[in-house]
Amino acid sequence: MTELESEAMEAEFGTVAGWTEEAVRVLGPEFAIPAGCRGSGSEGGLRWLADRLRIDGGMRLLDDGSGVGGPAGWLAAERGVRPVCAEPMEEAVRAGRHLFGLPSVVAVSQQLPFADGSFDAAWCLGVLCTTSDKAGALAELRRVLRPGGRLGLLVFVADRPLPPPLPQGNDFPSEAELRQLLSGAGFRLEATADADLGDSPEEWRERADAVDAEVARRHGDEPAFQQAQEQSGRVGRLLSDGALRAWLGVAAAPGR
Repeated sequence: MTELESEAMEAEFGTVAGWTEEAVRVLGPEFAIPAGCRGSGSEGGLRWLADRLRIDGGMRLLDDGSGVGGPAGWLAAERGVRPVCAEPMEEAVRAGRHLFGLPSVVAVSQQLPFADGSFDAAWCLGVLCTTSDKAGALAELRRVLRPGGRLGLLVFVADRPLPPPLPQGNDFPSEAELRQLLSGAGFRLEATADADLGDSPEEWRERADAVDAEVARRHGDEPAFQQAQEQSGRVGRLLSDGALRAWLGVAAAPGR
């Protein structure tokens, strides 16, 4: 994202990220990946993307918009890679470094501090629906991928007008718009699926819930917590009502 477009989004992606790290330190390291993946997809969705991106231990991988690093941490544990994380919120970058020890930079999606062709693959989870400059983000991802490199996406798409109240600052594309944007950036779509956000193991859900409860215990009276809860609740309602859909896609950059 070029910048966070609302105070509520700043609370959700910034302040609460620091509180999440705090809670994980209290509860234990086994809580880090489930908590860090909250809002960035389920274990099944991450596995679907990793399989189709053909990720193995020798790949150079970028997590663009990495949040506190849960999905990147999952990849490191499951596939033996060491992803590079890029995230615009400083609190989230610090949390990710402390929780997962992965190389991380503070950077917006439209201005990534990497040379052309730096990565074999990238993924971008729940990020394109937080920015109005989707074309700029996809063009930058295309630039930093090697020829033939693959991009994995999780995007919350809106197939019809959304009923209010809407989350602040989000810009949800339709699937048709998303396909056009990918084509315009030079990507060839290879596979798509609808994500089941509830298909993580029960242990994951329990640990993520425990972290949420610890954050609420410590910070539940603070305005930033209440703003973040309202924001995530609005997105959750739209998903539950079917107004939003969690869309997974893998696309390839042009070859040589």
